Amino acid sequence: MGYGALHRNLQIRIVVGAVQRFLYIMFMPLMAVYLSSRFGVTKAGLMMFASTLLEITGTLLGGHLSDRHGRRPLLLTGESGVAAAYTLMALAAAAWWDSALVVYAAFVLSNVAASLALPANDAMVVDVTTVEVRKLVYTINYWAINLALACGVVVGGFLYTKYFPTMLIAVAAGAAAVLAVTFLCISETAPQRTGELPSGGYLRNFALGYRLVLTDKAFLALLCAATLRQALEVQINYYVNIRVSGTMHVQQLFRLGSWRAEVNGVELLGILRAENTLLVVLLAFLVHRMLKRVGDRLRLYLGVALFTGGTMVLAVGGFAWLLIAAMLVLTVGELLNLPVQQTMLAELVSDQDRTKYMAIFNLNVRVALLLGSLGMIVAPLLRSWGMAALYGLFGLLVIGGYRRVLSIRAKAAPAAEPVPVPGGAG
Repeated sequence: MGYGALHRNLQIRIVVGAVQRFLYIMFMPLMAVYLSSRFGVTKAGLMMFASTLLEITGTLLGGHLSDRHGRRPLLLTGESGVAAAYTLMALAAAAWWDSALVVYAAFVLSNVAASLALPANDAMVVDVTTVEVRKLVYTINYWAINLALACGVVVGGFLYTKYFPTMLIAVAAGAAAVLAVTFLCISETAPQRTGELPSGGYLRNFALGYRLVLTDKAFLALLCAATLRQALEVQINYYVNIRVSGTMHVQQLFRLGSWRAEVNGVELLGILRAENTLLVVLLAFLVHRMLKRVGDRLRLYLGVALFTGGTMVLAVGGFAWLLIAAMLVLTVGELLNLPVQQTMLAELVSDQDRTKYMAIFNLNVRVALLLGSLGMIVAPLLRSWGMAALYGLFGLLVIGGYRRVLSIRAKAAPAAEPVPVPGGAG
C-alpha cells in the first residue's frame, strides 16, 4: 500500500502536520532568545516553564474532550486558537506595538491550543488505519516531520534577526491555511460510543477517565519504555551537548590538498544534528522496506540496542569521526524502533478512550525533559563513563518495558477481532 491508498483524512493530516511543524520550528527555538533579550535569562526560563505546565493541562483536557465530542471539533478548536494566537503574536511584535509581554501571552495561547488538538490528531491516525499499514503510516509521518523541522530551522535562523515580525505574519497566514484545510476537508472519524456517557460532575468524569487509563498495565509498561527511550534522545541536547561543546578540541575531519576541514565542539554538534535529520529523510523508507517482514520483537530490541549504544558512545567519545559514526548507529536504531512503538500504542488503546490514552502518552516527552535536566545535575558526579553506564541501564529498562508489552499482546492476540475502519480506505 502506498500513500495514495491511505484514508483521505490521513493523507491530509500528514501534510498538515508537516506544515505545522515547519511553522512552529521557525520561531519556537528562537522564543527563548527573544524572551531572554527582553526579560532576562531567569525570567525567560520561568516563563517557558509556565508555558510547559499549561501545555500539559491542555493535552489532558484535549484528550478528555475529544473522547466525548469527537476529533473534528477539537482539531478545529485547537487550530483556530493557534491561528488567532499567531496573528496576535505577529501584531504584538510589529514596530508600531512592540509588546514582548503580549508576544509571550500569544505564544502560550498557541502552545495550549496546539496541545488541545494533539490527542485528537493522534487518535485520528489510529481511527483510520489498520494494523497492517500502521508501520508505513508512522514511517511516512516521521519522515515528513523531520524534513519539515530541518527546513523550518534553516528558514527561521535566517529570518529571525532582521525579519522576525514578518516571519510571524507568514506563520500566522500558514496557520490560517491549515485551519481552512481542516474545516473544508477533514471528516469525523471517532468510533460510535456504546452506552451512555458516565453520570456525575465534569471534574469527577475527567479524573475517572484518566484513572482507568492509568490502570492499564500494558499501556503503563509501554509508556515507561517510551519515556526512558525519549530521555535517552533528550540527552543529546542536554549532557552530550554540554560535554561535546565544552571538551572537544579542534579536530581535522579531512584534508584536500592544502585545505583542512576542521571543527570545534560546537560545530561538530551542528554536524551531528544535521546528520541525524538527513539520515532520517534518506533512510526512513529504505529501512521500512528492508525490515517489512522482520518481527516486532527483533526490531524493537535491535533498535533499542543500536540507539542506546550510539548514545553511550556520544557520552564518552573524543574523536569527531567516532561521534559521527555513533550518530549513524543511533539513527538507524531510531528508525527501527519508533514505528513499531507507535503501532503497539495504536493496538493497546481503547476505542472509547483513545484520545485519553494519546494525551497521557504524549506526556512522555515532558517527563523525558525533566529526566534530561536531572541528568545534567548528576553528570558532575557520574562523569562521562558513569553517564554512559546510566544510559545503558535506561536501554535495558526500555527493553524490559517492551518485553512486558509484547508478552501481554501475545496472550491477548487470539481474542482480538478486526476493527472496522471508519470512512473506508480512501
